[in-house]
Amino acid sequence: MNEAKVELRGLLGEALDANRRGRLSHFIVDERSPAIEVFSPERRRINIEGDWYGEHAGKWLYAAAKAAARSGDAALAAHVREVADYLVSVQEEDGYLGTYAPERRFMRKQPPKPGTWDGAPSVRTWDIWTHSYLILGLLETYRHFPAPQYLEAARKIGDLCWRALTDGGIDINELGNHHGLSATVLMDPATELYFVTGDKRYLDLALLVLEQAERNPALALLSRALAGDDASEIATGKAYQLAWNLVGLAKLHRATGYPDLRRSVENLWRSIRENHLTLGGGPWGGVGHRSREVFNPAGVFSPYGYVETCSTLAWIQLNRELLRISGDARYAEEIERSAYNDLLGAQAPNGEDWCYYSFANGKRVHTTYWRCCKSSGAMALEELPAVAYTAEEGAISVNVFGPGSAEFEWPGAGRIAIEQETAYPYEGGIAIRIAAERAARFALKIRIPSWADGASLRIDGRALDVPIEPGRYAVVEREWKTGDEIVASFPMRPRTHRAANRNVQESRAPDGSPVRQEVLHFDYLAITRGPLVFATGLIDGFKIEETLRLSPEAESDWLREAPLGDDGVPRIQLRPGYRPLLVFAPYFSAGGRNDGAWRLTWMPLAPGEAAPTALTQ
Repeated sequence: MNEAKVELRGLLGEALDANRRGRLSHFIVDERSPAIEVFSPERRRINIEGDWYGEHAGKWLYAAAKAAARSGDAALAAHVREVADYLVSVQEEDGYLGTYAPERRFMRKQPPKPGTWDGAPSVRTWDIWTHSYLILGLLETYRHFPAPQYLEAARKIGDLCWRALTDGGIDINELGNHHGLSATVLMDPATELYFVTGDKRYLDLALLVLEQAERNPALALLSRALAGDDASEIATGKAYQLAWNLVGLAKLHRATGYPDLRRSVENLWRSIRENHLTLGGGPWGGVGHRSREVFNPAGVFSPYGYVETCSTLAWIQLNRELLRISGDARYAEEIERSAYNDLLGAQAPNGEDWCYYSFANGKRVHTTYWRCCKSSGAMALEELPAVAYTAEEGAISVNVFGPGSAEFEWPGAGRIAIEQETAYPYEGGIAIRIAAERAARFALKIRIPSWADGASLRIDGRALDVPIEPGRYAVVEREWKTGDEIVASFPMRPRTHRAANRNVQESRAPDGSPVRQEVLHFDYLAITRGPLVFATGLIDGFKIEETLRLSPEAESDWLREAPLGDDGVPRIQLRPGYRPLLVFAPYFSAGGRNDGAWRLTWMPLAPGEAAPTALTQ
């Protein structure tokens, strides 16, 4: 079946349009763009620095090719072809297409770099990383603009990697920091090469990378995942790299059918989902004993932890792969949650500016030209159309809600279109309409959000007699014709969530008895409504937080929806009773989407206000 033609409107459609008009149309336009100039033979010949800047080319190709093909943007398509042609022209005879001088390339053993916190084994650890993104970008360009030189360039990179890891005697763990994680990401593009070409050499390359990773005690990705290790305990626990490695393992499962690969990915998915996500669906870290972009130990919570937008990209891609493998609604829900909260919360309305880090409680800071997250955010947005609606034999699934449509070529029925008319994610009423060239029988699978208690589906004004369970798909199988309409109702009410920042010291007394003492405990409260996390700006215009004393009355008495304003954006009023009310708006827009805006999601609770010991989502 052909891939669906999808148009997203509403919030996600606006974000996609801004992304295309902003970042994708201006950051790179030709070989003179700074992010492409680094590949010029003159610059390449003298570069011995261990940087990641070459990643932008592959990321931009991947996102821009999708956007140009999806939108019909002729100018953007011309830029994609021009840049891809230039990169092909500067690829060296052996397949090298990186940014490093000959003495710093991944095919040569490098001087050691001991004692670094990030597990960097040598002075140069980003070459394979850059080539991995180049493969993905070239393959995506080839899919939408199928000139054979793009595929050939990607293949030549794969062949060079194979020679380096076999005849060249190079170990993949030596080629990436974080104990190899930044190089073992090669599993993803190598497997993608196999899917596109059918050439088993590339599948063997991905399996070789996994085999070498397993021999690294600090990484041992597959065995440690199967043993149930927490995500924070694998290598350095670097969120972005680990999630991208899991994308590669998931694709390897699709390619081989090996059940251990799927089990390992699902184990670490659960670890991340249960212990390492913000309320807005972004992988987070940066507190406790760890540095910056790595997961904190399981159970460590702080509202001042932060999400790297790159990690949100990798998390969305991981859920994309697991959705494809399993068809399980929970993976679609995670994509939607991340998209409407931490992803939109990192993008500026102009489509050009992005946050490198996003804080549940903290200042919005737009990052600089070269930072990785601006390209990752652009990529993540372009993943959304393809996962919003999916088709399999005999069924069409509605995975992500919001205004928009999808068209499929259906065997025996011609064109089938699915359209959503809705104010989602602001409101929970959704009209799903069918248009078909010829009547066709298939199952329409409608995801019921896990928060939608009391959800209902109606057709022709009557309730549908199908199981409706939050967190699963409702399946409606019948003969569909033009004009058929299902109306979904997903009740949205404000909900509170509790979390605790605790520090417990454990030791043993001289007699061997256990000693356990809690030395720190702060409780917090946050608010969601439907798929959206809510936040407020500076309290009273200047305070970065406010300790709450909760009313003894029922929650519905002090937490209410505010009257809807002219902008149609819902707001929530929290009425403590002892001070003026507090007004919360959707997290992505709270405080304004401008650089420097403050967002407060987690409100500290006064001592004695009971809260669970871990984040409740």
